[in-house]
Amino acid sequence: MLLFRMVVKSVYQLFTNLNTLEKKRVLLLGVNDDTISVGEAMTISRNQDFDLAGFVSFTKSHSKIKILGKPIFKYSSDLYENLQPYDIDGIVIVGNTISNKQKNNIVDECLNYGIQIYNAPVIKEWNDSESVQGNIKEIQIEDLLERNPIVLDDSLINEYLNNRIILVTGGAGSIGSEIVRQVSQFNPKKLIVLDQAESPLHELELELRSMFTNVAFEFVLADVGNLKRLTNLFNKEDISVVFHAAAYKHVPLIENNPSEAVFVNIIGTMHLANLSSQFGVDRFVMVSTDKAVNPTNVMGASKRAAEIYVQALQAKESKTCFITTRFGNVLGSNGSVIPHFKKQIAAGGPVTVTHQDIIRYFMTIPEACQLVLQAGTMGQGGEVFVFDMGKPVRIMDLAEKMIKLSGFVPYEQIDIKVIGLRPGEKLFEELLNDKAKTLQTHHKKIMRAKDQVLCMEEVNDFVIDIAAAAEQQNNTLVVKKLKELIPEFLSQNSIYEELDKDVKIRT
Repeated sequence: MLLFRMVVKSVYQLFTNLNTLEKKRVLLLGVNDDTISVGEAMTISRNQDFDLAGFVSFTKSHSKIKILGKPIFKYSSDLYENLQPYDIDGIVIVGNTISNKQKNNIVDECLNYGIQIYNAPVIKEWNDSESVQGNIKEIQIEDLLERNPIVLDDSLINEYLNNRIILVTGGAGSIGSEIVRQVSQFNPKKLIVLDQAESPLHELELELRSMFTNVAFEFVLADVGNLKRLTNLFNKEDISVVFHAAAYKHVPLIENNPSEAVFVNIIGTMHLANLSSQFGVDRFVMVSTDKAVNPTNVMGASKRAAEIYVQALQAKESKTCFITTRFGNVLGSNGSVIPHFKKQIAAGGPVTVTHQDIIRYFMTIPEACQLVLQAGTMGQGGEVFVFDMGKPVRIMDLAEKMIKLSGFVPYEQIDIKVIGLRPGEKLFEELLNDKAKTLQTHHKKIMRAKDQVLCMEEVNDFVIDIAAAAEQQNNTLVVKKLKELIPEFLSQNSIYEELDKDVKIRT
């Protein structure tokens, strides 16, 4: 029995040691209560892939002091070289203790030395249903592009959403669904979610009914181009606020199908705006795009036409307060570049970039929707608010960093190919914070665009002509009429560039 006990104990220690050898030796970045708590969780948990090797201090080294029996290293420019004898596999960043710039510098250095970077929330934010391994995850490109938190005036937002009937169009989309989630937190009397995509709307219904059990939801399957369907909805419900996020948005696809963009982006907006005015809706907040600024494609032009119509309707002394919000690319939205790159990397490449020097502005979905809600409190009617998108990101740099974060070497293990600009695509998006075209507001991340407002009669004439051309599926005439309405609309990388030579410019 004694011999058997010794054998069992020896076998157990052997397997324990083997398990430790397979674990990733990691350092925790920073020495504070949060990192020590995470370190303690790592040391007492058996079923996880991490072995705590020590801590990194930003202030000074502590050669004679150990925490949880682990050494403390001093952060410096040669830290990574000094760590090589310790066989460090990764560094864990806990919470938001360092700036985004510092985080990017650390990530770049770690990638150069083959050290993996992980993110971990502070202990009080851990998901109890997950293990240590489930809470400590590999850092994603979105974590490096996130911006500073937004300060919102919740009292003003609550004032126009609480106990009101709210309609969100395009509610099953990436932007619309996040608007729905955020509006749900302000206790609306009823929240109507409208979309024409059946399966995404069904999935969203299942999610929301489990998350917000105290909110009265109604999920409406409808096309914003169907006037009779929308009229019945406004007749039935006493709607106070409309968030209009429904739109066709994919530039190359819309460039090849201009008539469909007219039916949804222009006619759909016109129907909703007219009904909102007719039924005395308090606020109509439209989600637009930076591609409406000096548009080079049909998608951007169709959204600019929708903006023009809404502004003209406001100028016609409508009691409804029409507000337009305009921003650029959002991280993780349907069809955005980051999910596309992730799929290409997972498939072994190549990652495709349209141009060596192309740049884009990025914003997180929650951030964009928070600003949409805030902008809804600011307008008196007819304004176009643009959001501060931060610094632009070079897409080639984004592709290279994503490949490195996935554990591959760019151009060797995963290739990057330049395939050329797509139809209607810009090389550089317009700067949304151009001081010559925008005015400051009391919110530092929201500015007001200075746009010319046209009279309703003139706009109506153009919309009638554009709609008639779309009904005939005459795409060339559709684009020509859009160029007459929007003289700054000059096509790029498109078959419609020829129209810019003889288009009749509006005076």
